[in-house]
Amino acid sequence: MEPVTHLLTGACLSRTGFNRRAAYATLTMAIAAEFPDIDTLWSLRGPVASFQHHRGITHTFLALPVEAGIIVGAVYVLHRIFSKRDAQPAASNPRSAPPAPVRWGLLYSFALLALLSHLLLDYSNNYGLRPFFPFNPRWYAGSFVFIFDPLIFLLLAMAFLMPPLFALINSEVGARRQRFRGRGWAIASLACIAMVWGLRATEHARAVVLASAQSMAMPQTDTGTPASDASGPVPAPPTQFSQPVQVLANPDPFSPFRWHVVSDFGGFYQLADVNLLNNSLTPAQDIHVKPDRTPALIAAESSWLGRVYLDWSPMPIITVSAPGDPARPPTEVDDDPSAPTSTIVTFRDPRFMIDIPLMRSSPNPPLTGIVELGPQLQVLRQTMNGGVQH
Repeated sequence: MEPVTHLLTGACLSRTGFNRRAAYATLTMAIAAEFPDIDTLWSLRGPVASFQHHRGITHTFLALPVEAGIIVGAVYVLHRIFSKRDAQPAASNPRSAPPAPVRWGLLYSFALLALLSHLLLDYSNNYGLRPFFPFNPRWYAGSFVFIFDPLIFLLLAMAFLMPPLFALINSEVGARRQRFRGRGWAIASLACIAMVWGLRATEHARAVVLASAQSMAMPQTDTGTPASDASGPVPAPPTQFSQPVQVLANPDPFSPFRWHVVSDFGGFYQLADVNLLNNSLTPAQDIHVKPDRTPALIAAESSWLGRVYLDWSPMPIITVSAPGDPARPPTEVDDDPSAPTSTIVTFRDPRFMIDIPLMRSSPNPPLTGIVELGPQLQVLRQTMNGGVQH
């Protein structure tokens, strides 16, 4: 999920009652809920390095205890700094004392809980994560929530906006001010999010079943059978139909009843939209044929970007554009007359090729990787999301 949803989730968890048990609970849980995304620092080493380590070791069960210790240690340092600074005011004003005692053991367990919420939120969308890495490198993805869900974001925002609004109303009528506000709103918000997840998970399963039941007419191979013989015309061979060997249903951010489906028919991929309100499936106009195992394709798959991409993507759409191909996209290498003409191998993931407003800002879909190969199939350039790996 995007960072703000993670932060709001951690703070909302704290408001359910953890902030009454220990001081700094809200600060600790808000930081912990976003902390695994510290792996974005890998972007300093380039876009391919960032892609390789995104949702890597910091998103594993093995790393969570270490991350919780780092977070609580940082909060402890802040506590020591603030305690020295506020020692004199606290002695003269009892009201400046913290509303809850400082309990470091509880804070550590709260940090673990918030860290687990990050993994759960990331599992819910279709990018996935590897929680058992490095012992198990498999990617797991629930694929029932989009990376940004407007309804979930609204529910979390209400948990923080409504309590101050009601506090303002209460102050106007002279009601007593509560020390811990918003517990009921936080619990209600998280309960509603759980129900949204339940609905989306159920509809996701329905979309997979509907898409798996589709069939497609497959072209027949010419066997050289004559069109007629002495007894008359020979009937054409019966049309064969094929069902997908694998189906991925990807969520729509605006409706739990609309899903963007990718079906693997063996030799090609088919994209389609599923509407569960009327149980309809509308396939896209074109299909994506899997390329032949040419030396250029093998070289691109063996590159750094290729290895990382194939490890992550369950259904990569790969296109190979040789020199002279009219559909070959221009590159910076071609701008140099002295540079050799390159072969371009493009990696795309159909889970992020869906037709929604959030993904129409670029000619290439998100998470597009490109490997440029020279005449001897050496790697000339690797780019990820338009960024060049140096």
